[in-house]
Amino acid sequence: DVQLQASGGGLVQAGGSLRLACAASGLTFDDYVIGWFRQVPGKGREGISCISNRHGGTAYADSVKGRFTISSDNALNTVYLQMDSLKPEDTARYYCAADQLSCLLLLRLGAENYWGQGTQVTVSS
Repeated sequence: DVQLQASGGGLVQAGGSLRLACAASGLTFDDYVIGWFRQVPGKGREGISCISNRHGGTAYADSVKGRFTISSDNALNTVYLQMDSLKPEDTARYYCAADQLSCLLLLRLGAENYWGQGTQVTVSS
């Protein structure tokens, strides 16, 4: 079975940093694009970053560009999201997802099948 395990969330002050991790199992890691999404209760889901594990290409939403960095450790089947200069508006539940779409399509459409359980990020002002 495919599993995506998201971790690394927590409570941090504005301006601080967190690193999220998404550990994947049950899939051929290189064949998938991994994306990070976030959602606040009552609001729509936002695709914020993605990485192609085969080609290494990345993409970012404008809301996080320059502050967040996505990376992949193919040996560990894990994708990281380094989040710096965090703002209160970054507070959300963060999810990782995997699909074989292009990076930009994954961020726009979300993954059809494979989602992690999410990890909460809370940024205090």
